[in-house]
Amino acid sequence: GALLIPSFAVERTQEIVTDLVVMMEKKQVPQASIFIDSPLASKATAIFARHAAELQHGNDLACAFASALVKSTESVEESKALARFTGFRIIIAASGMCEAGRIRHHLKNHLWQASTTVMLAGFQAEGTLGRILESGADRVTIMGEEVSVKATIARIEDYSGHADGPELVQWLKERLPIGRSIFLTHGEEEAQAALEADILRLGVARDCVIRPRLDDVYDLSGDACAFLAAETKPRIDPAHVAKLDSHNELADLVLDINQAIARAADEKGRGIIIRRLRRALTGDPGGGARRRPPISGASRRARGFDES
Repeated sequence: GALLIPSFAVERTQEIVTDLVVMMEKKQVPQASIFIDSPLASKATAIFARHAAELQHGNDLACAFASALVKSTESVEESKALARFTGFRIIIAASGMCEAGRIRHHLKNHLWQASTTVMLAGFQAEGTLGRILESGADRVTIMGEEVSVKATIARIEDYSGHADGPELVQWLKERLPIGRSIFLTHGEEEAQAALEADILRLGVARDCVIRPRLDDVYDLSGDACAFLAAETKPRIDPAHVAKLDSHNELADLVLDINQAIARAADEKGRGIIIRRLRRALTGDPGGGARRRPPISGASRRARGFDES
């Protein structure tokens, strides 16, 4: 089946392709065609290849992208044509969190097949399709359509471009004492809190460690960083940042409703579920279908009905 790898177009894609080709040449993994289905990744790869001599392991990269196993698509038609391939093949496409790009089309075409494997090669932020798949969802909504998840969802963390917590703490430790402030601007709430605690254990004063919220404004020109409350105009309640929103919850609810209706034994059972939902929405104890007013003759003619 297909191995789908959602990937960032720059650097991540090039690293993955190089590793795959090297492993195939060493017969550590089966040989397969590797399709890079991302115009941006293809352009970035050309730049990497031109400057391979200046890169660490650049020769491996240059050899990998000269391999007959590696193929790039450019047009939308070429991308769509990948759905017609059979057998083991590898498709690498952006975006890395499955929120945009051609990977969404490939997921839509392949997630329902048990022979498919999706390898998540990077961090998946809360609320993204990548995180939803990583969390074990058995159904997802892609481009407005419900898709059953029969594919195997795998994860590999070796390609992270970020330093981990201990590395960041060591980096700071080598730069003590801190003259002014440290801003923690990346990572989710839990990870930031853990890093802050580690920094404080280095002896850094608590008021020197700042975890700004979205749209917070600070003045960095003085002897100390000053929070400018009057100039801070949040676009969204900070409590809602990096959390599932109503769009996520609605999509999840629609999937649950569809599953419940699909599991109903017969038309009567499906009708009962629908009436219960309608009662919950409208407060109508009868839960009956809404009655629409009859269409007048003038209205019928205006809407194009033929009364002859």
